[in-house]
Amino acid sequence: MTTERRQHVTESRPLLERRRELRALDEALAALRDTRDGVPQTPRGGLLVFTGPGGMGKTALLAQARSRALAQGITVLSGCGGRNEQELAFRVVRRLLQPPLAAMDGDELRAFLGSWYDVVATALGLEAGPGPHVPDPSGVREGLDWVMTRLAARKAPMVLLLDDLHWADIESLDWITSFAPRVADLPLLIVLAHRPDDLPREAEPLRALPGSLGTRPYALKPLTSEAVARIVRDEVGDGAEDEFCEECRQATGGNPFETVELAIRLGERNLRGAWHELRAMRDLAAALKGRGLIERLHALGTSTVRFAYAAAVLGESVSQELAATIAVVGSEAAAEATERLRAARILAEDDGTGDGLAFVHPLIATTVYRSIPPALRVGLHNGAAEAVRAAGFGPAAAARHLLEVPCDGRAEAVACLREAAREYMRAGAPEAARRLLTRALQEPPLPEQRAELLHELASSTFLIKPTATVAHLREALAEPGLDPELRASIVYRLTQALAHIDQVAEAAAVAADEARRTPHPRIRLRMQADHFVWSSYRTDEPDSAARSRRLARLAAKVTGRGLEERYILGLRAWEAVVCGEPRRTALEYAERALRGGLSWTDENRGFEVPVAVAMVFLYADRPRRAEELFSKGMAECEAKGWRGSHLTLGQTLSGYIRYRRGSLAEAENLVREGLRIADRVEGAVPAQWFAVGILIQTLLARGRTAEARRIADQHRYGKLVPNAVIYPDPRTVYAELLLAEGRADEAAALLRDVGDWLDGREWRNPAWCAWQSGLASALARSAPDRAVRHAQDAVKRARDFGAASAIGQALHTLAEVTGGPAALDLHAEAVGHLEQSPAAYELARALVGHGAALSRTGQVQEAADRLYRGLEGAVHCGAEALAARARDELAAAGLRPLPLRYAQTDTLTAPEREAAELTVRGASTAVIAGKLHLTEQGVRHLLSSVYRKIGTDASGLAAALESFPRPRP
Repeated sequence: MTTERRQHVTESRPLLERRRELRALDEALAALRDTRDGVPQTPRGGLLVFTGPGGMGKTALLAQARSRALAQGITVLSGCGGRNEQELAFRVVRRLLQPPLAAMDGDELRAFLGSWYDVVATALGLEAGPGPHVPDPSGVREGLDWVMTRLAARKAPMVLLLDDLHWADIESLDWITSFAPRVADLPLLIVLAHRPDDLPREAEPLRALPGSLGTRPYALKPLTSEAVARIVRDEVGDGAEDEFCEECRQATGGNPFETVELAIRLGERNLRGAWHELRAMRDLAAALKGRGLIERLHALGTSTVRFAYAAAVLGESVSQELAATIAVVGSEAAAEATERLRAARILAEDDGTGDGLAFVHPLIATTVYRSIPPALRVGLHNGAAEAVRAAGFGPAAAARHLLEVPCDGRAEAVACLREAAREYMRAGAPEAARRLLTRALQEPPLPEQRAELLHELASSTFLIKPTATVAHLREALAEPGLDPELRASIVYRLTQALAHIDQVAEAAAVAADEARRTPHPRIRLRMQADHFVWSSYRTDEPDSAARSRRLARLAAKVTGRGLEERYILGLRAWEAVVCGEPRRTALEYAERALRGGLSWTDENRGFEVPVAVAMVFLYADRPRRAEELFSKGMAECEAKGWRGSHLTLGQTLSGYIRYRRGSLAEAENLVREGLRIADRVEGAVPAQWFAVGILIQTLLARGRTAEARRIADQHRYGKLVPNAVIYPDPRTVYAELLLAEGRADEAAALLRDVGDWLDGREWRNPAWCAWQSGLASALARSAPDRAVRHAQDAVKRARDFGAASAIGQALHTLAEVTGGPAALDLHAEAVGHLEQSPAAYELARALVGHGAALSRTGQVQEAADRLYRGLEGAVHCGAEALAARARDELAAAGLRPLPLRYAQTDTLTAPEREAAELTVRGASTAVIAGKLHLTEQGVRHLLSSVYRKIGTDASGLAAALESFPRPRP
């Protein structure tokens, strides 16, 4: 079957001297089948690229690919670039995918696209009106990947033919180059054709595509004398002289298109290929291109010339009626012009559009377009803009022509350009929107529209060139008489852009200045919230403590009625965490902030505060609640097609939550995926810092120090210090790496600097940044007394915050640096606290450490219990190095590792569920032990398993149990 649009090609005839290319096509088509010569095989996709100057037969090769594929029952989709259509975003993608999608009715189409409909509908041209979302380019590319993958599976095997990609729009090229590497895993062959010398600079990835997939492009060569002679003799007879045929080759340069066209004209003139006919042959050859072609066109008459000009301005798939309107000729004259141009082999029927017209070859179209006098060309484009809009082709089709028209201060031109730009933004094509809005600004707009237009332009450049965004927004703010809501939106976008280019201090200052100057209480509160956000992210904030006190006073006054007030409450919750206030305080503010809802995708608010609120629950030993909030926020992002920095950070911090819960393998996978997205998304540098740090911590926990070092070096982690606050703190993470490498002195120096910085801000929570525990470990050998003091202070701060995981981790470090018999009670206390937390990896560490200390004091039986439990926990967490240490300690104590007693599962057993429910109802450990016929120690172990599986401590157990599945009977 086929559902494609095809470009007209010269009459079908055998392809000469293309045996190598045709063999490659046949091999690639054969690889798509599930059998070959009757022998079963695994279908294999592939990529073929044909390159060469215009007229070398690329389109003819694609026509051969089409016919051979169809003959084998293979689905064919095709599209091509257009000489005048590079400004139309996703034009090639639409030509490729619209035919199979148009064959579905509305319900079937929505069912086929599913949740991706709203993301890709505008890009695919399925909807042109105002859409509910503005997706980012990454989201649209992923959506198109999904659509193409599903089509390939549904209609397998499949061939995609993409011609004239040197004229493709950049958005389509970006998608093609990102999607093409997937063909190896799909029953899909992609065949591309382009002129390498005409590729724009932005299309360089296309040039490198074959090499990245282990293939090479097929560069088409001119025809030899023998091939040219055969083509000529097929038209004029076998009597054509060798010298005449060779002169034909010289005249055409062996270009297949020109050779065929020349041969046809020789036959039409009844030439026989004799030596004395060379002058006539040269005249015919000259008329095929350049000035000769234009002279031949002008000989057809004025109305025909105007019609041809109009067709060249319109570009691909010319409507006779539309061309007549632009050329200002009547329908009868248009019909006559069409027949003359067909007879002259300048225009022909467009194979893919029924009654449409197309130039016989793009070389002819280019020559005709370039021959139009400049003033007339402008007039034709102006007429085309009006005509295509009146014909219902939409603002984007009209705007393409307006880009070719001089600025004239026309309000209708500005309106059309802005409407088309909004459509492109909804399509995930901000660069195309930027071009149109820049042109609209030059028109220029009415004075009262200028600020709004600058705001729209700034939104289009945010992901492309944030420095330009800053300039546009500052210019917009300077406009007089701004609407308060528009001004607030401009200021918010300006602070975002400043933070994006690492000017966090300036972002905070802009928000503070606007908060002081606005007379509107709601806007003032919003600006204050933005000021607090960016101030808290500054690494060089001069008086963090004073800002924290101002925030606390403001938060005490608000109730959370509006979104602005909820942002203040959310910021207060986060501030309570980093400052190490009692976690009850942080949780109370976080819950109040969430009562009215905090969206991740509010385009005028940002997602920094919703993310921070979710992280409050993580640090307060409620990781399950944090995961629920992250899942909801990421689902919002995905539904809107926001798959750039928002989704990157969400994916990465989801991995961090899993790391802190002790699911190290899952954490590694999530963070690697987040880093993959961050590396691919322009402007996701902060997300890269988050991802790299969390990945290093995870790898260190798994015992893969060398791999962690490679990641650090690859991203220059430890060499550069960001100007924005990142968590986990990059310098603290790098010090962990240094400690793992045995470079304790370097780690200690780094951690002292971190301590000075955090203490200067009065950020004292070891749950958020455990720099003191790291410093204690670094000083354990060289300065044991100082190590103990640092560890003791970390324990005190952890107790002040009140999270069991933080207390247990700090106690474990204190026990390790204290050493000897005196450390045993500290080890036991650390285990006791961690058993009441969801921190599985930290509990396994504490158990192994306690077991090792007990073994060294001769308490082998007690040591065995701790080491066995620690080994089991380490294995379940994926902490290979910790598991190896546990085995070594067991061996040193003369004990052999036992088989794991419990399978790794997140499902509660019936006794665990019963113990959890009794705990929620306030039953004591002794009462629970009696009901379950266990020892009190057995109950503690049971509840420890509950906290780890559910992802909460005792204080959050009641709420968590409500949504946690019950064990099957």
